[in-house]
Amino acid sequence: MRLRFFGRVHETVWPGFEETRPDDPSRVAREVGCALYCCGEVSMSSVRPFRIDIGEDAIEDLRDRIARTRWPEEAPGPRWSQGTDLEYLRNFLRYWAEEFDWMSQERALNSLDHFTAVVDGTRVHFIHERAASGGGVPLLLMHGWPSCFVEYVAAIPLLTDPKSHGIDGPAFDVVVPSLPGYGFSERPASVGVNYAFVAEQFHQLMGLLGYKSFGAGGGDFGSGVAAHMALQAPERLLGLHLTNIDIGPETEGDHPWTSDERAYLLARDEWDAQERGYSSIQSTRPQTVGYGLTDSPAGLAAWLLEKWRSWTDSQGDPASRLTTEFLATLLTIYWATGSITSSMRDYFDNRWYGAELAPNAFVEVPTAIAVFGHQHVKEPEPPRSWIERLYNVQRWTVMPTGGHFAPAEEPKLFASDLAAAFREFAAAR
Repeated sequence: MRLRFFGRVHETVWPGFEETRPDDPSRVAREVGCALYCCGEVSMSSVRPFRIDIGEDAIEDLRDRIARTRWPEEAPGPRWSQGTDLEYLRNFLRYWAEEFDWMSQERALNSLDHFTAVVDGTRVHFIHERAASGGGVPLLLMHGWPSCFVEYVAAIPLLTDPKSHGIDGPAFDVVVPSLPGYGFSERPASVGVNYAFVAEQFHQLMGLLGYKSFGAGGGDFGSGVAAHMALQAPERLLGLHLTNIDIGPETEGDHPWTSDERAYLLARDEWDAQERGYSSIQSTRPQTVGYGLTDSPAGLAAWLLEKWRSWTDSQGDPASRLTTEFLATLLTIYWATGSITSSMRDYFDNRWYGAELAPNAFVEVPTAIAVFGHQHVKEPEPPRSWIERLYNVQRWTVMPTGGHFAPAEEPKLFASDLAAAFREFAAAR
């Protein structure tokens, strides 16, 4: 997978989104260290340029631990029927330890503009890439679990320079943060870091970067954060683009479920009964499972790769949709930062300390739904009528391929639909 992409700064504004940003706050931050524009005013901030620096010692330790893996016996029955397949995992770990070149991936990732900012006393890591033509539409993109910021890397140049890639739509100033407790972002040492908490944090982050209004998008936990951002401050959101729904309507209200909605909810319940064991443990005892996953590269890889296999349009082989190099990059970030346990706390906090929606809650912000079919519940697709109970759906696109991690699986389909959505939102303004 190619990870080397570049952003440039020029001077045009996409019609319909004027006055959404000041002049190049990230350039100011790079030149003077920590000064940037905040709501149009220059202020001092804790924003700092950031470079990934894992270190060769950490990689050597990883390789040594892989070499000393204690393997369980092979599971009887069909491959993958009881979890991650033994032969697959042996081959992957052999590649991770003997062939994978982390340092080249680190250099490629560092070709992007990384920063950290302190928001309410917590360090937030993010990528901030400017539109190639200048005047980009500000866009916040948020990942979920078990992903990280690298899910969006392949899509970034398609969004910052769409014309060069045959995409019809506005160019974007792209901000991709790491969720709290993922990768290089800290997680507050308290409970209650739920969707609403993160939404407030990211509203502050976009304000620090000088963006008075912006678009937002995401999948998995990222889509839930985006929904809460739209509920908290709808006047700031230019539109939403969601690749799956993490927060959906759960009660019929005054309108009984349709037959399509009942069929979908039944399929979702059946999937939960068969597949949601990971969620049960992560939402009750993340600390317990975290010891093993933090200590063992084999355990970490088995826990995460099984999801990247079953939640993608992979036909059983994750490398058919995502390269082994990409998967090793993702796992190395989890491993080197020791962030698997803190990332799993999302499940605990949103289950026991979640922010409940008001009975009459409705996301008024114009919303585009990109339906990538190979998700948790593969059939039937979520009915549009079900999603429209909570979201102001203005665009609905059923994709031919792709799954839960759409920006990494199908970056051009994802970027093209997102650009088209914001082109339509601008025309309707």
